Amino acid sequence: MKKIIALFLLVCGTVYGQASYKGTLDIYPIELVTHVYSDGPVNALYAYSKYDTPITINGELKNRTLTLFETNKAGDTIANFTFTYFNTRADVVHGLWTGNGKQLEVRLQKQFDLSEDEPESQWYNRLLLMSGSTAKFYFKEELTRLKDDWTSRVTAVNIYEKGTDKLVQRIPVECQLWGINAIQVGDFNFDGLEDFSVFEQSYAGANTSSLYFLFDKKTGQFFNSGFEGATFDFDQEKKLVYEHNSCCMNTSVMNATYKVVNNKLVVVEKKCLQYDEATGDYKEINCD
Repeated sequence: MKKIIALFLLVCGTVYGQASYKGTLDIYPIELVTHVYSDGPVNALYAYSKYDTPITINGELKNRTLTLFETNKAGDTIANFTFTYFNTRADVVHGLWTGNGKQLEVRLQKQFDLSEDEPESQWYNRLLLMSGSTAKFYFKEELTRLKDDWTSRVTAVNIYEKGTDKLVQRIPVECQLWGINAIQVGDFNFDGLEDFSVFEQSYAGANTSSLYFLFDKKTGQFFNSGFEGATFDFDQEKKLVYEHNSCCMNTSVMNATYKVVNNKLVVVEKKCLQYDEATGDYKEINCD
């Protein structure tokens, strides 16, 4: 059944459920993937198959009613999904979509449930739609769980052509499961083409790392840039890359500036700072 809409929910709080569903919104086939907690705000996304462009939405789970809101650029609500008596353990889920003066029925059948897996369970190749997409492609992370694993892990990124759902590329990776925003789209080598990154893992403090894949116009595919570092920021105006790396409760800090030459990071400036308890300030130290 061809995908028309896909949703993935992520909130903070106690785990309530992570499940994937397929079904219909009125007469339209849909796919729903949930990451729902018992309290707190809900983040979500959905995408129409005709366009395959994920749309981020927000909502809440309150008194067993799950409500998701779609807003326009002005912040006005233009549509919503409502699931009353929402239960992630149910094999069938019913709800309503309301928008454009219409109210349409949503019927879903559970495909799998990550949160209910037992420690001895093992499976491969479960796919989750990501929020990031380019003008031509959308992405799904491929998940695997081996026996006695604590959680799922990302083993590949699948890249699909918008409008046709054709798999154009599968890139093996080894990454932590992060959520709907694990893939980000941007121009990481400043060549005017859309690239993408995938969240790799988190470290102590606020440090994180991602894998950066650059688009090759000649081949029509993506390749690994080999960019290595923590917490990158890409300045499109100055065409510079900034890295901020801290550790030890922020007592040790490294700030670096790079330019991109032949798709490689070249250091422009690098400073390392160490917090001095005697002065209550940072002092510059040798980065080596």
